[in-house]
Amino acid sequence: MPDHEPTAEEIDEQRIIEQEKIGRDTLERYSGSHYTEYQPYVLLTNFPHYVHYFAESRNVPIHEGAMFKVAHSPDERISILDFKIGSPAAALVVDLLAQLPIKATCVLGMCGALRRNYQIGDYFVPVASIRGEGTSDFYFSPEVPALANFVVQKMVTNILDEQECTYHIGITHTTNKRFWEFNEDFKARLNETRAQAIEMECATLFMAGYHHKLPVGALLLISDRPLDVGGVKTKSQSEHIFETYTADHVEKGVLIAKATREHLFTSVKGVYRGSRRRFEED
Repeated sequence: MPDHEPTAEEIDEQRIIEQEKIGRDTLERYSGSHYTEYQPYVLLTNFPHYVHYFAESRNVPIHEGAMFKVAHSPDERISILDFKIGSPAAALVVDLLAQLPIKATCVLGMCGALRRNYQIGDYFVPVASIRGEGTSDFYFSPEVPALANFVVQKMVTNILDEQECTYHIGITHTTNKRFWEFNEDFKARLNETRAQAIEMECATLFMAGYHHKLPVGALLLISDRPLDVGGVKTKSQSEHIFETYTADHVEKGVLIAKATREHLFTSVKGVYRGSRRRFEED
């Protein structure tokens, strides 16, 4: 028998300990990698191609578990993880990474352009996402906006400017609906919201990161123009996109992670109050 009834604080502390243990165990099971191998800066992606490029270019192994693929570069203090597709997977990966001392993440994804002047191969920097996927409702009520972390996005635009890249800044619509291109009512709603791009994960990632006080930013590659006649991405076009842009996209992500690390050594402005322990020098 316990000497006393546990206090509310003791119950909360025990819950946090249990959540951390289950989260780390789950991450190991899903990724095939021990949680201690994860580096402080994580690149998240939907594409195993990106993990393979990263691993081969750094001569590091790929770990694969029940769901994810991941590779770690200890010299660069960076990990890259393929969490698959969709908002439930996006929520899961942030929930799990939040149980580790991860300092910041950047999403390397793709999006469909909703503006005529955007071209395939341009980059898109989302400052916010329309919460059309539903999963983010678990974290916050609908009036809370899904915003990318300012610090990470500042590093994203700094790198793009340094390399004189063509990029666009704006709002992306996050949806769980695949083949929305054939739904006229949905396309009409897209037009009304004035979103500049569309994808399937950013709103969830941003809201989960905000909930866990984990900075999450994104650098998206425009891979198709789905509102154009014949603009929906085909299998051959997808293969061409990977062959053409994988190396550039991943290396930009690496530079963003390194720039974020350097920035957080000297300043924590723009990160979440109460989470400064994340930003002590690693």
